Amino acid sequence: MMTNTKILVVDDEPDLCNILKFNLEDKGYDVDVAYSAEQALEKELNSYSLILLDVMMQDISGIEMVSILRNERSIDVPVIFLSAMTNEENILDGLKIGADDYIKKPFSLNELVARVNTVISRYHKNTIPKEYKAKGLTFDDMRKQVLIDRQPIGLSLTEYQIFTMLYNYSGKVYSRDQILCKVWPDQDYISGRTVDVNVTRIRKKLGYYGKCVCTRSGYGYYFDERKAFEAPVNN
Repeated sequence: MMTNTKILVVDDEPDLCNILKFNLEDKGYDVDVAYSAEQALEKELNSYSLILLDVMMQDISGIEMVSILRNERSIDVPVIFLSAMTNEENILDGLKIGADDYIKKPFSLNELVARVNTVISRYHKNTIPKEYKAKGLTFDDMRKQVLIDRQPIGLSLTEYQIFTMLYNYSGKVYSRDQILCKVWPDQDYISGRTVDVNVTRIRKKLGYYGKCVCTRSGYGYYFDERKAFEAPVNN
């Protein structure tokens, strides 16, 4: 675990917030709490390494909050949803909107801490070249961002992990199972559909450069960097 790692817990149950704060601080994390999405959105969210977020809250729900982070503010801090909803469609909805993991309530504290460690570790272990630019497509490795014409496109941790995996081995085809094993190790409930959902989101956020993320029918996905150089320069 990294020292001085900040986590924000967002849940409208004060008792649960206090329990999570106590146990995560016991593991060495620096933990803040917010009892609503509105309170959370007032904070400097880029200062956190992870947000633990309840799905079902009054006024602004957890899903709506993630949509604001990803689509309006281009904030790519990892998010783990906490929710009593357990069916696959609920899980896919959470991942589709930009969450990086989904923990079903009730959960054990040991499971939560393990999943927190995994997501934070994944975020900090991404390795891509310090500088790369294909016309308007740029990586900011320090902030773990992908930018187009110097503007971050708001990839979530999961999207960033998949995209950089494909980019780092440009031309290599990865099957859904290979991506699942890399991005969601030891999480059997995640299906191949989740990979497809994330790839679709990545392509949409990349805009013109989405064509670089290619499909090899019957095999999987790969990155074709040559297509990036076909994009027009906008500056």
